[in-house]
Amino acid sequence: MLLNATTAISTSTVLLVPYSKRHVLKYHEWMKDEGIQQATASEPLTLSEEYAMQQSWRQDADKLTFIACLPLSFPPSFAKDSISEEDDAPERMIGDTNLFLRSDDDDDDDDDCNEAEEKRVIGEIELMIAEKRNQGQGFGRGALLTFLWYVASHEGEILDEFLQSTTTTDSKKHGKMKCLSVKIGKDNARSLALFESLGFEKVSPGPNYFGEFELRRYGLDVDAVVKLANTYGLKDYRELGYSGE
Repeated sequence: MLLNATTAISTSTVLLVPYSKRHVLKYHEWMKDEGIQQATASEPLTLSEEYAMQQSWRQDADKLTFIACLPLSFPPSFAKDSISEEDDAPERMIGDTNLFLRSDDDDDDDDDCNEAEEKRVIGEIELMIAEKRNQGQGFGRGALLTFLWYVASHEGEILDEFLQSTTTTDSKKHGKMKCLSVKIGKDNARSLALFESLGFEKVSPGPNYFGEFELRRYGLDVDAVVKLANTYGLKDYRELGYSGE
């Protein structure tokens, strides 16, 4: 997605930056891990394929991606309006967070949505803290809360870019996020607990055919996210300039 191409997000817990070429080598190494492949339902790619995927994620209007990094050593001063290259150097990378957008297949049958004016969209979230040494330290919660804060703050812009790219949608229609969705393996108790603590609820009492639970959160606004951030001690949200291809 082009929307976040020049935006980094700094909080007390994590730094989110656009997925750039300088991140690909480290990301490629992560994705060689069989556990990560299984958790993300991914197949290993060649390095050239990984670079092509990075460009796709930066440009495709149905994907919003950030690389999660260790937080800035010092909170950015009010005089600082962008980050430097060392702030998101490969050794500071810890994971990623993604939003994949799709039109709601049930939109035509939903009486709550005025089809003449708006199109309902579902956003599927993926979150990864790649290395075991960084897991269980609050980085996942920090990355997810920071990401949700950004999505809530820019929902209209995110949906506009997505809908303008779809050939089947009237370009004059506005979008509305029906819900945020996530699919988590039934044995991943830590991730299930994380998303449930942030207001996501299981769609069904049992896992699907693939052994996954789908969880959804309906309704997302900045005030609700800020309240959650305060509950879990995430502070100093700030959007900064970013430079990187």
